Amino acid sequence: MLYKNQSFRMRSAALVAVILMLSVFLAACGGKQEAQPNAGDNKAGAATTADAPRKITHAMGETEVPAHPQKVIILTNEGTEALLALGVKPVGAVESYTGKPWFDHIKADMAGVATVGTESQPNLEIIASLKPDLIIGNKMRHEKIYDQLKAIAPTVYSETLRGEWKSNFSLYADTLNKKKEGEQVIAAFDKRIEDFKSKAGDKLKEKVAVVRFMGGKTRFYYGNMFSGVIFQQIGIPRSDPKSDEKSFEDITKERLPELDAADRVFYFTYETGDGKGTQQEKEWMNDPLWKNLKVVKNNKLIKVDDTTWNTAGGVKAANLMLDDLYKIYDVKP
Repeated sequence: MLYKNQSFRMRSAALVAVILMLSVFLAACGGKQEAQPNAGDNKAGAATTADAPRKITHAMGETEVPAHPQKVIILTNEGTEALLALGVKPVGAVESYTGKPWFDHIKADMAGVATVGTESQPNLEIIASLKPDLIIGNKMRHEKIYDQLKAIAPTVYSETLRGEWKSNFSLYADTLNKKKEGEQVIAAFDKRIEDFKSKAGDKLKEKVAVVRFMGGKTRFYYGNMFSGVIFQQIGIPRSDPKSDEKSFEDITKERLPELDAADRVFYFTYETGDGKGTQQEKEWMNDPLWKNLKVVKNNKLIKVDDTTWNTAGGVKAANLMLDDLYKIYDVKP
């Protein structure tokens, strides 16, 4: 009888030990399962982060913008080109300076886009009626209406509209949550620049100057303008080496002989349709001072398109200007 009781107690103790071991094992397994989050939860968390509003630092401060804006209004001509290059069709945009409502080189891509006034005078009523979820403007042009615009929708401004179009483009790409795509666009342009430089060789040693005719005005255009920045990237020297930091100067005919320091002179004419730009061009080119320029006598005077070399000011125009340079310098792409 004593043996049976001892045997029973031993079996009971063993059973308790087994139960305790199982409990510890199951608890450990449960802990491991809790430490490994569900794959579905991971995806949901990532989606939530990707869709969260983003903060953009710009010329007017910091603004929270939608992660994926669907109704964008753009208030600069160069900005319109940036959006199109990034695959974004704006719901509204300011009219192009010429070829109203749109420049010829973007006309096909802008079908159905509402016009919202001009770059110098956007129409706030039309902008509000389009119910945008993002507005992109420029401090140089639109500083006075920033408060009114941001009351309509989150508004981001670039700083200036001088030569550094790439800086503005990068801001727009970041604002649209397309930074990677933007980097690819710029990389493709830079690759073309390097190709042109390597093929043009010694032809790029020639010094250049740039002239623009407008209604009642003639200007020298310098390094801190759209065409000038592209010349600088290529490494094309200016006839006035001190001009790289300048933008432009209104000139009189008495200054035309300064162009004799250039091996090539590029000129373009801003014509709005009233004939005044064309009239200015003809008057100056018929002047004896112009006719006696070395570039005229040496056939090194080249007329180029005002839209793509200056007025449009965006990435599409930059590529079109580069197309022209391949032809002008007789370089095969």
